[in-house]
Amino acid sequence: MTTTTRPIRFWHRGALVETDRAAPTRTVLEWLREDARCTGTKEGCAEGDCGACTVVVGELDGDDGLQLRAVNACIRFLPTLDGRALFTVEDLSPPGGPLHPVQQAMVDCHGSQCGFCTPGIVMSLWGASEACAAGAPRPDRRALADLLAGNLCRCTGYRPILDAGERLFELPPQPLDRAPVIAALKALRADPPLRVAHAAGDFHAPRTLAEFAALREAQPQARILSGATDIGLWVNKQFRELGPLLYVGEVAELKRLAVTDDTITIAAAVSLEEAWRALVAEWPALRDVWLRFASPPVRHAGSFVGNVANGSPIGDAAPVLMALGAVLLLRRGERQRRLALDAFYLDYMKNALEPGEFVQAVEVPRRATVTPREQRVQAYKVSKRFDSDISALCAGLAVTLDGERIADVRLAFGGMAATVRRATGAEAALRGRAWDEAALADAQAALAQDFAPLSDLRASADYRRTVAQQLLRRFWLQTRPHDPLPEAMLSVWARDDGGLRVGEPA
Repeated sequence: MTTTTRPIRFWHRGALVETDRAAPTRTVLEWLREDARCTGTKEGCAEGDCGACTVVVGELDGDDGLQLRAVNACIRFLPTLDGRALFTVEDLSPPGGPLHPVQQAMVDCHGSQCGFCTPGIVMSLWGASEACAAGAPRPDRRALADLLAGNLCRCTGYRPILDAGERLFELPPQPLDRAPVIAALKALRADPPLRVAHAAGDFHAPRTLAEFAALREAQPQARILSGATDIGLWVNKQFRELGPLLYVGEVAELKRLAVTDDTITIAAAVSLEEAWRALVAEWPALRDVWLRFASPPVRHAGSFVGNVANGSPIGDAAPVLMALGAVLLLRRGERQRRLALDAFYLDYMKNALEPGEFVQAVEVPRRATVTPREQRVQAYKVSKRFDSDISALCAGLAVTLDGERIADVRLAFGGMAATVRRATGAEAALRGRAWDEAALADAQAALAQDFAPLSDLRASADYRRTVAQQLLRRFWLQTRPHDPLPEAMLSVWARDDGGLRVGEPA
């Protein structure tokens, strides 16, 4: 049995929809196909990887704006749609009516063959067209390739899909009429907070930080939920019961990203996309890791703090944050404390959180506090695929130079141990020395003693150890005081004159 304090209510197909029969872990995809009979949205992998299930979710942005984000319906729990708008491929053109420009561009450029994944591709492109209608710049071919990183197509080789993406912006636009959607979502603000009672565990969506903290303290066994980009797989693939869920997505204080003179503060419900964008604005060298962190639909749904708090040893955010000297703001009830991120992970999937405590925010020192002229930061992700793939290892590396001498250094790696952690031996071999090849060689030797990586399907232990050492060399080549090499000389993914990645089909 499922009961709710009130129905789950959201905008879909031009009207408000409500349901009070959904279990907390029923997915948006299940509701679409089984309840709404909107079968254009497909199920492929059921883990947020292939993009066949891509839909667009709209939220109020301020008082008069509408923010649209492509997300994976297969791992999005239906109660998290409450107070939002859901758009699917059925919204683009009426049956028998003219095609939407996105669909017409796919037809014109032969961007679909089997067609199974096409609806998800179309929705990603529709989201891009709506962003441009709202004032965003028109994406070039490279940006379109990044945009579609979460959409698998086994048939076309992507060239005609990218052609369709370019063709889209040459056709007369057909933007969404946002006024009725915004009006409906404003009306939904008057609804009380949602609670879904279920035999397997309740779903709570408090709206203030104080309420959330009180619930967390009272229910320390409850699981904190944001975008379900991780725990959604526990339901779909492992058929696990999650127990009570505390949803952060309605807490205004937890959706804030604040930049002060000395700190970037990323609260618990800030999306991966928004957080990475802020970090890259401060450290442009992090751009590749941002774009290679999962896919746009996953980055739109998942939270940055969630990636850190879940503590996967191959999570890509933690190595970068450790290199930057990040500190966690922890909260239990009314009590707060701060803990350096590199002290947070205790063992495999174990952390320093007390019962009833949660990560309220991550605080990242800005460049201005660490002499920006001398700090060098790089991050590297190594995986079997360039886009949307789990890491074999990920490195976040930072060095602060006083002239040619290393004043401070922080070297953090994921995928090399049971937790993400710093290479303390390699750091000690560098600190206080000239940043030259002799120091590099000593650090590489020490790095081999810092970690005892495992062999698994992603990489062998020897491969991980060797690659980590070579990434340290690459870092030296890019940051050495004399004749540092530019990125274009070190990356096979440099752009050619046609705006394609090297290796992308012409």
